[in-house]
Amino acid sequence: MPKVYEALKWASSFLLDAGREERVAEILLCHHLKMTHAQLLAHLRMDIEEDIWQMYQEDVKKHGNKGIPVQYIIGYEHFYGRVFIVNKEVLIPRPETEELIVGILDRTNRLFPEREEIKVVDVGTGSGAIAVTLARENEKMKVTGIDIASESLTVAKKNAEQFHASVSFIQGDLLAPLIEKGEKVDIVVSNPPYIPDEEVEVLSPIVKDFEPIRALAGGQDGLTFYRRLAEDIPKVIGTKALIGFEVGAGQGEAVASLLKRSMPDAEVEIVFDINGKDRMVFATCFRKC
Repeated sequence: MPKVYEALKWASSFLLDAGREERVAEILLCHHLKMTHAQLLAHLRMDIEEDIWQMYQEDVKKHGNKGIPVQYIIGYEHFYGRVFIVNKEVLIPRPETEELIVGILDRTNRLFPEREEIKVVDVGTGSGAIAVTLARENEKMKVTGIDIASESLTVAKKNAEQFHASVSFIQGDLLAPLIEKGEKVDIVVSNPPYIPDEEVEVLSPIVKDFEPIRALAGGQDGLTFYRRLAEDIPKVIGTKALIGFEVGAGQGEAVASLLKRSMPDAEVEIVFDINGKDRMVFATCFRKC
């Protein structure tokens, strides 16, 4: 039976030879040993039981040889301090989306300081990471998550249940379910598919071969879903509203223009992420837009 440091050395070398990130070796071993990173480092000379060693090798090879994302192998990803269930039916939550959450929460406090209930819709909810996080971080938020895929909603519902988040989910195409019912919301948030179709084909195989294409491909120029959302948002908001989008790098100006065109009275801003990329677009309406 190998010791922890020996297992890590083997896995790191295997992954490096396969052109994968070495850090996956630690992520998988922490998962199998049910340890934190700090605990793993404190037990480098601990023997690994045979059954765990076998499962660990299998998972390292799944990632190294087949390119299966480590999050799909272990079944979860960390997001905003919580551990969300993920599988091949949902996009893996990214760290940059946490910045969208921060932007929504900060602007909500300024725009609705006295409101006891704030109606929010997360369009294209996927794993429910955005919807669940907002509901848990601000209990005034009454959140609805919409997704076109029932398979994604199954995952989102599990995440809402495990965190006791008060979120309702609807299957439907973008904002159509709200428009059909004549419902109004205060906040529209979305991280829609925004990668141009032809660029999807040149993405890393770990992404394009395993994550759902419906959550990646955004049409010929990557803006298809932003156009539809910008057109429909005025139909679902009242006299005061907040809109927050995550966008692809370089799409900020185009998405901002779409929102300005559909809501001329809105204050629209492009926000750059921690890496200096235009990653978020926010629109604030203080009166009917």
